[in-house]
Amino acid sequence: MPKLLKRVFTSVIISIVIYLGIAFGLTYFGDLKEEAVKPETVNQERAEKQEHVVSRGIDFSEMKLDYADMPPLQSYGTRGEGQLQYRYYSSDSDKVLILLHGSGWHSQQFYPLAKFISEQGLAQVYTPDLRGHGVNPQRRGDIDYIGQFEDDLADLIIGIKQDSPESSIIMGGHSSGGGLAIRFAGGQYGEQADAYLLLAPFIFYNAPTTRPNAGGWATPYTARIIGLSMLNNIGIHSFDNLISIEFNMPQAFRNGTETLAYSFRLNTSFAPRDYEADLSAIYQPLLVLAGTADETMFAEKYQPVIVQSTPDNKQVQVTLIPGISHMGVVVSPDVRPEIKAWIEGL
Repeated sequence: MPKLLKRVFTSVIISIVIYLGIAFGLTYFGDLKEEAVKPETVNQERAEKQEHVVSRGIDFSEMKLDYADMPPLQSYGTRGEGQLQYRYYSSDSDKVLILLHGSGWHSQQFYPLAKFISEQGLAQVYTPDLRGHGVNPQRRGDIDYIGQFEDDLADLIIGIKQDSPESSIIMGGHSSGGGLAIRFAGGQYGEQADAYLLLAPFIFYNAPTTRPNAGGWATPYTARIIGLSMLNNIGIHSFDNLISIEFNMPQAFRNGTETLAYSFRLNTSFAPRDYEADLSAIYQPLLVLAGTADETMFAEKYQPVIVQSTPDNKQVQVTLIPGISHMGVVVSPDVRPEIKAWIEGL
């Protein structure tokens, strides 16, 4: 018996060593990247070098707008370190729409849409700069732990409810922000929202709706993501700050407020845990909008994915807007009537 136990113990130790060896090997050597491993360093280097990046994936030309009258940034407190910022668009409505920006950018992207919704009296609109993003974040491209976005949003809702206790909350998001809204719905705070609005949402990297590497917008460190996932599976989170993805934003559209690299923990927090399970948790009214000319998503596949994942929800609507691009679904006037009708019908 002692010999048998010794063999078993030895086999277990060898298995653990092999597992850790594979995990660390993938984490540090699998992608053979020359860049720094921390996202804040990569973001700083990108800003300093101002290198040319060939435009792939998303057409940002529609975002060249006049932002002079955009509301100023305000701050709110969170359970985490420091304060976070948001923009507020006032309205007499008792509905409150929280719009979550996509990867790489910040709340500025919603200016035309938020302005329209507030001026039409459809809803008050809050557009937060998610942690690790915006004009001057504490650590660009990084957060403290997986799931911190959801805690931050719950804290934002607490503040909103203090000011407007009778308000109903609509959780909305574009692209990765839509993925975060789905994650929020499937988590512990999902019932805090009374409805969900998803604009060309990033459902998951391997979902039928997502083009490979989001049409060229994203460059994931696939091997590192696998290695860090392996470490996470056994409770090791000490290396979650390592960079796991970069984004190909054209130089012409950068101004120093973009976030071009994410840590593993930030990137993980931006996407659903299990998109089918998180979507199935949505029992509230749900509107999904996308354009048929989306460069990063297979827009025609939203309908089957959403409907199959929410079989018991009779308040689901999926609408495709002809000729609209990935960013167009945020800024194009053609999208606004659909959103207006839906909010009015809530």
